[in-house]
Amino acid sequence: MGDLSSAFSAVPTHKPVKKQIQFVEDKQEFSKFPTKAGRRSLSRSISQSSTDSYSSAASYTDSSDDETTPRDKTQVNSKGSSDFCVKNIKQAEFGRREIEIAEQDMSALLSLRKRAQSEKPLAGAKIVGCTHITAQTAVLIETLVALGAQCRWTACNIYSTQNEVAAALSETGVAVFAWKGESEDDFWWCIDRCVNTEGWQPNMILDDGGDLTHWMYKKYPNVFKKIRGIVEESVTGVHRLYQLSKAGKLCVPAMNVNDSVTKQKFDNLYCCRESILDGLKRTTDVMFGGKQVVICGFGEVGKGCCAALKALGAIVYVTEIDPIFLCVCVSVSLLPNHIYVISDEYVASLHLTTFDAHLTELSDEQAKYLGLNKNGPFKPNYYRYRSTHLKHKPSAII
Repeated sequence: MGDLSSAFSAVPTHKPVKKQIQFVEDKQEFSKFPTKAGRRSLSRSISQSSTDSYSSAASYTDSSDDETTPRDKTQVNSKGSSDFCVKNIKQAEFGRREIEIAEQDMSALLSLRKRAQSEKPLAGAKIVGCTHITAQTAVLIETLVALGAQCRWTACNIYSTQNEVAAALSETGVAVFAWKGESEDDFWWCIDRCVNTEGWQPNMILDDGGDLTHWMYKKYPNVFKKIRGIVEESVTGVHRLYQLSKAGKLCVPAMNVNDSVTKQKFDNLYCCRESILDGLKRTTDVMFGGKQVVICGFGEVGKGCCAALKALGAIVYVTEIDPIFLCVCVSVSLLPNHIYVISDEYVASLHLTTFDAHLTELSDEQAKYLGLNKNGPFKPNYYRYRSTHLKHKPSAII
């Protein structure tokens, strides 16, 4: 009994417990908002840690690094070069691992690299590129370098850059000017740094969206005239090139990669079929079963998006301006092998009511931007109309 009473007496009373739980002496600390010079806010820390915690060498380990734009920092790679501007060169090792993973799914490009590497067919090529900087792009850039080209690269999108991949490319000697989360001013500064550098003048352009091409055309016309060729891989960039061509201002040969069969099928159809779900799920975090979704246009991108969303159980509606294309969508047999003209579009439009399909009409502003007549024709002569054999077709075509 004596032992029991001594055991109870050893238990602390409520008073000392109160003293123990008073773990914060300065209550004002939590109500203070950190300044730019101070540490990052809690919400920013959480959001950044979810995307950047994979790298122990990430640029978020120091508050000054996080708040300072890469333009204000001088970084040097292992070769002593500082001709680049990325988020954090210390992420290069992790970026290299991502590039190696991407190479496993790009066997054709690696085979081409291996076959032509000894011949250096791109010797003398000075390529300036403006694309999404991802691990897959890095495989392309390193292939160009292996075949003899000199490359300088920037991003065509302020959000899509993989910082660790940009660091890995910079570590190998490629002049990369890009980081995730650029401002608009940063975006144009990076493009200018790629084009305007002492002792180096580009003679080829690889563009996605046409921003680099138009920047060089407007700001450096003398350099632009010496370009030997432009490769454009997006419909937006191709549209801008056609505008220059119609105005008689395109003095450089240009290649329309967007309308190639491989680009239309693999990138526009199959890639969009997967990426649309990833993008929507990340941004909305909702279930799509039963949701009503409107897809504007039923080209290859529209087909891919439609297939993906229908597979999730969404009710999909499609808007389309081209009557011929609508007939193809609803499997009407109207595909003669000749160039389509306005009469074909008129005949196609006569079939639409049978399927309760209705055309969307372009506004004046849309027609002007697309360079089309509101009454057609809606596709260029080289356009390939293809029958749609999708497992998941739209619920309705408007």
